[in-house]
Amino acid sequence: MARFVGAYEYTIDGQGRLILPPSFRSKLADGAYVTALDNCLAIIPTEEFDAMSDLMEESVADGEFDIEGYREFFSQAMDVVPDGQGRIKIRPQHAELAGLNRNVVVAGVGKRVEIWDQERWQAKSADRSEKLAEGVGKGIGIGPGTRRNR
Repeated sequence: MARFVGAYEYTIDGQGRLILPPSFRSKLADGAYVTALDNCLAIIPTEEFDAMSDLMEESVADGEFDIEGYREFFSQAMDVVPDGQGRIKIRPQHAELAGLNRNVVVAGVGKRVEIWDQERWQAKSADRSEKLAEGVGKGIGIGPGTRRNR
């Protein structure tokens, strides 16, 4: 399973194309899905997208997730494969849903890549740092007393 890390500043060109960081390209070479998620766009590798799909289907069947949310998630999704220069096309609909302008941040977030409007990303910086500190304080992640070491 691919892991994505790091945050990189990029620009969406006039044709709606976005260059992906070199370290992400090989991990997405076999294809992925792009969809709006939590005020950004998510690029989800096919294997992870399939796992998410299975979980959503089970959740709908169990009555834990509404079918309308399920429909919205899949109707917004689009399959992508980076071109020879490591670019993907950002549809205008996706850019609008995620509030993307020309300047964006492409961030590795574990099993997926997120594309954020640069100003929105920067505005949330302090909140992200605070949430990380809270998690580390609870033993989630790194340091002594982590769940893995218990």
